[in-house]
Amino acid sequence: MLDALSPARRRFVLLLVALGVLVLVAVVAVVVIRGRDEPVTPVSQDVEGPVLLVPGYGGDTTALEVLAQALRDAGRETVLVRPPGGGTGDLREQAAALGRAAERAMAVSGAPSVDVVGYSAGGVVVRLWVAEGGGGNVARRVVTLASPHHGTDLASLAGDLAPDACPEACRQLATDSDLLRELNRGDESPPGPIWVSLWTTDDKTVVPPDSGELDGAVSFSLQSVCPGQSAAHGDVPRIPSVVAITVFELDTADPRVPGHDVCAATGLSR
Repeated sequence: MLDALSPARRRFVLLLVALGVLVLVAVVAVVVIRGRDEPVTPVSQDVEGPVLLVPGYGGDTTALEVLAQALRDAGRETVLVRPPGGGTGDLREQAAALGRAAERAMAVSGAPSVDVVGYSAGGVVVRLWVAEGGGGNVARRVVTLASPHHGTDLASLAGDLAPDACPEACRQLATDSDLLRELNRGDESPPGPIWVSLWTTDDKTVVPPDSGELDGAVSFSLQSVCPGQSAAHGDVPRIPSVVAITVFELDTADPRVPGHDVCAATGLSR
């Protein structure tokens, strides 16, 4: 069709097509930006809904079972969220699945909101859901445990040395990933819920460990509360002091750095 046109007309048609593509790209960009900037209506802090526990990379919920039982013993309805794709696929798809799990939990319980605990990569999934998936209008409180909010050097190293062994979620957790740059641009604690982040200085999976810090959250290391407490990454959600801290932070009182009494179960209170 273009071959039948004169060179001048052909250039003109190609210019119109290029302009159309640019306009489409601009429209898509505006839609994405507006999606992040839509007004959020925080839910009441006075009503406790179900607690959703989001596992880390690989989707294994075993490490969260101790915490789940402790929350149930405290009278909280608790749901273990199993991510799609074995927990190694796109973190945004995992965030969408979390949104569906939240809707189901509220429908079953009749509660107007949920609390969410994200362990390891699960904390990044929760942030994506709140920032991009409407979770700010649903989540009351979010607690992240040893989460690589600013990435981990291990994922970066895996992506460089063994890219075939580093699935999409692994690549997204690299310190320089496009996903984390976008997520951490501006407010690291998206509006809506109250945020708490806890990490361990002993972490050898989230490297550096203070990648678990989150601007805008009640943010602290386990060792700042329980000096001398040893806590490897995989043990974080089942250590008695961490369990006590998590239950404490999900109360209706304003969250804060807890006192040393939460360390009593490990004999480290002072």
